[in-house]
Amino acid sequence: MIDKKRFEKAIASFDAYNSNDPHREKTEDRDIPKEFLYAVRMTGKLNHYEPNAPETVQLAVRCQHIGRWEIARTAYAMDRKGYLQWRSELAIHHAKVASGILAECGYDTDTIDKVKFLLQKKQLHQNADTQLL
Repeated sequence: MIDKKRFEKAIASFDAYNSNDPHREKTEDRDIPKEFLYAVRMTGKLNHYEPNAPETVQLAVRCQHIGRWEIARTAYAMDRKGYLQWRSELAIHHAKVASGILAECGYDTDTIDKVKFLLQKKQLHQNADTQLL
């Protein structure tokens, strides 16, 4: 069962972190931090697609791009190999940032490890929750 207060604190913490994104997207006459908007949209998609998704998937969806702007794509070669290296580093970064936030919110190691597993897209074709994400 989801501890609603802890869950809402985690979501708010993810959103606060992503609100620091310097990249903006205009929507309905407002400029919104890009990764904050992405997180909100992905939560909406998950709720539409699988409203009873496990808590770990709900958390991972909300933070799957957390701090994405902190690792510049331009720091890697502009080819497929560079792109894949960048994506790999981002997955590790997302997992690290998210795990710190989840720990601060009082989540146990097992839950944190499951969210990190999902964020790193492990067992993509074998794990149903990774596929859902």
